[in-house]
Amino acid sequence: MFLLTVGTSKTNSSRDKWHSGWWFAKLFMWLGLTIFPFLLPSSIIQLYGEIAHFGAGVFLLIQLISIISFITWLNECFQAQKDAERCHVHVMLLATTAYTVCILGVILMYIWYVPDPSCLLNIFFITWTLFLIQLMTSISLHPKINAGFLTPALMGLYVVFICWCAIRSEPVGETCNRKAEGSSRTDWLTIISFVVALLAMVIATFSTGVDSQCFQFRKDENHEEDEIPYGYGFFHFVFATGAMYFAMLLVGWNIHHSMKKWTIDVGWTSTWVRIINEWLAVGVYIWMLVAPMVLKSRQTT
Repeated sequence: MFLLTVGTSKTNSSRDKWHSGWWFAKLFMWLGLTIFPFLLPSSIIQLYGEIAHFGAGVFLLIQLISIISFITWLNECFQAQKDAERCHVHVMLLATTAYTVCILGVILMYIWYVPDPSCLLNIFFITWTLFLIQLMTSISLHPKINAGFLTPALMGLYVVFICWCAIRSEPVGETCNRKAEGSSRTDWLTIISFVVALLAMVIATFSTGVDSQCFQFRKDENHEEDEIPYGYGFFHFVFATGAMYFAMLLVGWNIHHSMKKWTIDVGWTSTWVRIINEWLAVGVYIWMLVAPMVLKSRQTT
């Protein structure tokens, strides 16, 4: 689908019709392509698994940029409101709530995942997350940047969530993950959590796929009537990498690792992928804050 729709720019073209229609043909193709991999030799599946490591990383990066762009857009919308004083109250209320949830999340992670002082790795993950939130806030409030409270508060929610997911992905047998050990038996709650996680990833993949505008280096304000609403090729590329991300979650980012039934994204590899994703998110956000100032200073010199 990516190869057949990349470069589409006008509606009512043949490739636009293929993207938006031909559903019966696509249904039969989907059924056939779902069955076909079971007939392939395992070596080809292993090769796809190796490629999926890279593709899943690309998906995480795309999703990361999309989330940061959304947070920045939300902050700009609040700042552009005509009733500035009332909007300022809403921003402060939202930012205060976000920071409160961040602090509460950090406290709960210390309670749940640091049952013993010897859990040095979890202590490092949680403490470093708290430091990163402070760092983002300090840079955002710097007089030369002045990005406000809202964006670092929302980014704080995001990194706390990633840190929680990372620690939760630690193997059940670890003494520092007693909460996961207590819920290790398979029950309906475990199955429902598994299904909800899959649905959340589908929604995230779809929303990222249609958000091709934030990946354009040049923003074109003049849109023609027959112009497509979003990049079709980019949409299918995101879904292809999203499928690779699904595959990595289901095998714990290790194609040689056996997973327990109804578990998703469990293992030390999954933990470190999440942690690196968290640090990368903070790095990208800080760069988006300081880049205009750095590039401007280079131009003046």
